[in-house]
Amino acid sequence: MQAVSITVSVNRHEYRLSVPPWWTAAEVLRNMLALPGTKIGCEIGECGACTVLVDGEPLLGCLLLAPEMDGHHILTIEGLAESGLTPLQQAFLDEAAFQCGFCTPGMILAAMAIPANADERAIREALAGNLCRCTGYASIVRAVQAISRSA
Repeated sequence: MQAVSITVSVNRHEYRLSVPPWWTAAEVLRNMLALPGTKIGCEIGECGACTVLVDGEPLLGCLLLAPEMDGHHILTIEGLAESGLTPLQQAFLDEAAFQCGFCTPGMILAAMAIPANADERAIREALAGNLCRCTGYASIVRAVQAISRSA
């Protein structure tokens, strides 16, 4: 099968790409656009390490096929730090909300979609699709709550 032409905005830059139709968004981001912050973990939509924001909504990059990127705006972890850390990234640092860092990009992008003033239960539900094997989640929840309180 031949490559498919797509036009996609990634981190506020427009790209015209010729992509293999069987590739995922995560593969395009990592292999074609050199954005390694989108991690490839389980490749079946279970771990959340590949979470990106597509038109502002968190989606799993391992389940989004490359042709489905066409016409959309995608934000990766690399697109957040144009002029320093975002308040959410700083809260992750302040609360020691990561250890190995593998899940952190996907966790932060998923957390960006959590409404302000969300309670602990809502935060945990919103992040349920993002697995972390290191932190036990308490520090992650505290980081998101810190941002919710300041919103």
